[in-house]
Amino acid sequence: MLSDRRHFLGSLAALTGTALLSETHSAQAEKTAKSFPISCNSYSWLTFYGRQGKTWMADPDASLSELAQSGLTAYEPAINSPDEVIKLLPLLKKHGLVMPSLYVNSTLHRTDEAQKSIDLVLAIAEATRPAGTSIFVTNPSPIKWGSDDDKTDPELIEQAKNLNRLGDELRKRGITLAYHTHAPEHRQAAREFHHMLLATEPKNVSLCLDAHWVYRGSGNSQVALFDVVKLYGKRIVEVHIRQSKAGIWQETFNEGDIDYQRLATDLKTLGVRPNLVLEQCLEKGSPNTLGALEAHKQDLIYAKDVFAGLI
Repeated sequence: MLSDRRHFLGSLAALTGTALLSETHSAQAEKTAKSFPISCNSYSWLTFYGRQGKTWMADPDASLSELAQSGLTAYEPAINSPDEVIKLLPLLKKHGLVMPSLYVNSTLHRTDEAQKSIDLVLAIAEATRPAGTSIFVTNPSPIKWGSDDDKTDPELIEQAKNLNRLGDELRKRGITLAYHTHAPEHRQAAREFHHMLLATEPKNVSLCLDAHWVYRGSGNSQVALFDVVKLYGKRIVEVHIRQSKAGIWQETFNEGDIDYQRLATDLKTLGVRPNLVLEQCLEKGSPNTLGALEAHKQDLIYAKDVFAGLI
């Protein structure tokens, strides 16, 4: 009888603890869940402007005016200094735009450069306080852009340590760090990509799923893309949205190589409500029929339909 009583009390304590944990998790999820407007990254506008022989943000007022005319209300810029933020904030307000996220560069695999990167990102974080920016996206720089060089194991270990440290510091400031990749991180069995997520704490490092770079970096594989969603879906706080046909980026976000309907469904099933960021860019071979304004208008319409369950 004593044994049964102990078993009962132990079970009751476990159940109570589980219930409390569930309530805490639910409250935390509700607290951190945000309703983001569909955003757009600066890189897509940069490629369209470049095709037209113009420079995105050469005239910041005119550039952001056109972005606002597309119907977009949120903007994700690439920021290199606190001064850039200070100059940008009044223009965002003027054009009715918000900045829920931004992209920052970082070099974290070398000890001598990592601290400089961390200090710069934290200085940018201080400058964004008036904007309420809550997500910082970073893709720790490859050894050499455009090369086939891969980081060594010690460099990957160092990078993960510093990525986690940066995420911890940003979290203390109310900002989520979202790890982002391009193609190189998915080479060599995606060793760099997986190590960054497995060697960091989820509370410090979340994932910005750049769906097309995962797809392209894995040899144009949807299998790889949806395996990433299955493995790390709960850590996805942002999705970069780009579509291709036959492997070539298209002018507008529409049906193509990646099944975004399935991605939207999978994220909803996981209970994840990420920041959705359009990044429909141009490259060699992309169709050439639309200007930046019309293309982004079409992107927004289609995105609202595909991701209706997540907005």
